[in-house]
Amino acid sequence: MTLHLDDLRVRHLGECRYDSPLAEMVSTKQTSPHYVAEGDRVLLEDTVSMLAGHRLPPARLPSFEGAGPRRKIYFDPARVTAGIVTCGGLCPGLNNVIRGLVQELAVHYKVKRILGFRNGLQGLTADHRHDTVELTPAHVRDIHKDGGTILGSSRGGQDADEMVDSLVLRGVDVMFVIGGDGGMRAATYLSDAIRARGLDIAVIGVPKTIDNDLPFTDQSFGFQSAFARATDFISAVSVEAASSPNGVGIVKLMGRHSGFIASYAALAANGADIVLIPEIPFALEGRDGLLAHVEQRVRAKGYVVIVLAEGAGQELLDRPGAAHRNGRATDASGNVKLGNVGELLKDRIAAHLTAAGLPPTMRYIDPSYAIRSIAANPYDSVYCLRLAHAAVHAAMAGRTAAAVARWRRRFVHVPLSLMTSRRNQVDPDGDLWLSVLETTCQPAEFGTAAGREKVPMGFC
Repeated sequence: MTLHLDDLRVRHLGECRYDSPLAEMVSTKQTSPHYVAEGDRVLLEDTVSMLAGHRLPPARLPSFEGAGPRRKIYFDPARVTAGIVTCGGLCPGLNNVIRGLVQELAVHYKVKRILGFRNGLQGLTADHRHDTVELTPAHVRDIHKDGGTILGSSRGGQDADEMVDSLVLRGVDVMFVIGGDGGMRAATYLSDAIRARGLDIAVIGVPKTIDNDLPFTDQSFGFQSAFARATDFISAVSVEAASSPNGVGIVKLMGRHSGFIASYAALAANGADIVLIPEIPFALEGRDGLLAHVEQRVRAKGYVVIVLAEGAGQELLDRPGAAHRNGRATDASGNVKLGNVGELLKDRIAAHLTAAGLPPTMRYIDPSYAIRSIAANPYDSVYCLRLAHAAVHAAMAGRTAAAVARWRRRFVHVPLSLMTSRRNQVDPDGDLWLSVLETTCQPAEFGTAAGREKVPMGFC
C-alpha cells in the first residue's frame, strides 16, 4: 500500500476558538527527541532509502499529525457530554483506558458529564441506549487494578444511524470507542453517519487488540501484559514435558491471523522448541514435515515443547476427512470460527510417536481466557493512560474519525479508515521471526512447497 500525505490527514470539525486549559503547558514547547510540537508531524517511514524513494521535499513526505494538547480547542468544555464504549473481546488495560479518559475529561477539561455505554455497541441501540452509567473520577479511581471492563463488552455490528440517534438523544458531543478492528470499523461507520447529518460530534478510537494485529501502531495496549502472562504457561508445560518420558508439551495461545503473542512469549520464556504461527503454513507429513521434526527432537533431548498460535495450520483442518474440521461458521462480528488445530496436533503427534516406538506423555494447555482477563502490567498501565490522554486532547481539539496510536515511539493521530485497511502480521522475512528461528533452532518451514528456502537450523 502506497500512502501519500493526504491519506494521513485527519478530519477537523472546524476552527478551534476556545482556550485550552492546558495552553500554558504547551505554549513554549518545541519538537525534541521526547516531544512533538503542535504543528509538527511524525514521518510514516524511518529509513533513508524509503524516504529517498518518494523524491519529495520533507514537508510533503507521508507523515502523521502529532497527538497531544493544543493551545486552542474546538469544544467549550463546560458544555461537553462525553461518551465511552468498550467493544469486542477482553484485553488487559481496558479499565486503565476508561480511567484515563474519565480523569482527563473531568479533572483537566472539567467537562459537564461523562457517560459509559453498557455492553459494547449494543448500548447504543434503541433498546439499550438508556442503559448507561455516569462516570466520575471517584467511580473509576481503582478500576485499573482489575481485568476486564466495568462497562461490559459485546461483539456484533449495529446500525450506524440508530447509534447516532442514541448519541443525539443523550446529548453526546465527543465519543470514545475502545475496540479492535471491528470496533474501529464501527467507529468509522458512526463518524460517517454523523458527518452525513452535519452534526458536531467527534468520534475518536482507542485501538486495542490482544493479538497486536492492528496496523499503524508500534504495539497495541495489553499486548505486553498478555505475552508476559503467556510465558508462565510455556514455562509450566516445559517443566511437565521435561519431567515425563517422551514428553510433548503444547501451549495454544491467541492469534487468529497474527503470531505476535506466540512469537514474543516463546522468546521471553526461552523454552519452546517449535513455534507455529498463522503467517507460515506447515505440513505434518514427510521427511521435512512437523511430525518428523517432533520425533527428532524427542529422540535428541527426550521431550519437545510447541507454542501454537490459534490461527496456525487452519488449512490442515479444511482437508476432506480431517478430524476437528473447520466448519467455517462465524461469530457475531463476522469472524470465521477457527477449528481446533491444537487437538489435531495432539492426536497426530501422539499417533506418530507411538508408531515410532516413542509413546508420548502429552501435556496440552489452552490458557486464552486466563490471559486476556488479567489486569494490565505496569508497562501497559502507563501506555493506556497516555493513550487515554491523547484521545481526550484529540477529541477536545475537534479531531474526528481518527484513532490515537504510538508510531515510531511518538503518539499520533491516525485516520480511522487506515486502522482497518490491512492487518499487522509477523513478517516471515523480518527480524522478529529470525529471532524465533535462532532461539528455537526450528527449520524455516516444515515440509511446505511455498518456494521459500528451507533453513535447517539444527538442535540448540
